[in-house]
Amino acid sequence: MFGRDRQKPVYVINGFLDSGKTTFFAYTLGQPYFQTAGKTLVILCEEGEVEYGKGLLEQSNTVVEVIDDLSDFTPSRMMSLETRYNPVRILIEWNGMWNFQSFKLPRKWRLEQQITTIDASTFSMYFTNMRSLLAEQLRNSELIMLNRCDGIDEKTLMSYKRNIKAINQKADLIFEDEEGEIDMTTEEDLPFDINAKPIDLEGINYGIWYLDAMEHPDRYVGREVRYTGMAMVPPDLGEGYFIPGRMAMTCCANDMQFLGYACRYKDAGTLKERSWVKVTATITKENFHAYQGEGIMLNATKVEPAKEPAEPIINFSA
Repeated sequence: MFGRDRQKPVYVINGFLDSGKTTFFAYTLGQPYFQTAGKTLVILCEEGEVEYGKGLLEQSNTVVEVIDDLSDFTPSRMMSLETRYNPVRILIEWNGMWNFQSFKLPRKWRLEQQITTIDASTFSMYFTNMRSLLAEQLRNSELIMLNRCDGIDEKTLMSYKRNIKAINQKADLIFEDEEGEIDMTTEEDLPFDINAKPIDLEGINYGIWYLDAMEHPDRYVGREVRYTGMAMVPPDLGEGYFIPGRMAMTCCANDMQFLGYACRYKDAGTLKERSWVKVTATITKENFHAYQGEGIMLNATKVEPAKEPAEPIINFSA
């Protein structure tokens, strides 16, 4: 086995053609913090309108190799390029029309960071017509950038944000227009009254709250929420805890996940797994073993049996 310190770091950027992949990598290569004494190998899987300038390549000691056929993107081909150039790191511009499930690296290389760029002016088209392909790009990205947001109203951008966060809750999400980064964190954009006592969260509002609370937990500390959820009682959660949440469809029927936060409730052990309950709870932010760090904690003030909602699955893709 190869130790992590002996593996070559790989930075991969994906997105559809002309979404800004080359522009981002070119900018990064020119930054002082990204300079290195060794050689950098850029593997280009599709060629757009923007190219790497000769001066930038010389300055950053970078070489570019084009692999424009998925059948050629193999670990053996990668190793032949390593033998030829002996790079200290590798940057890969992935072809947005290739399914990211086909992305495989040699054992001597490690994926250091995955980034996705999105042209906001075409996001709706791709999300509607190529949702599964887009979801594979987004699923494990650490940073997702929506550029060219000029002329798109905040309500539409917020819907894009919810769609993306439903697929990848942990990624850092950045919106940019010609003037730079756009702040998309205002409470006024939420579809429920954050000052209500309690905040009622039924249907899609539960899903929106769940994602917003993950990104902005301090916004909800001390507030009270009420919603209908499915009770999950995993044994490793500990006595006196359960998870009242909802199943959510993020991309297609085969791509669903359970969204829920831990809830402290003294009678949690009496709840039947997957039964429906109406929960009223106050919110704190705590270190909890299941989170491996800080996270939202629900403190139940009332838990009562409830009927299954007419639409039990939250559909972010609608």
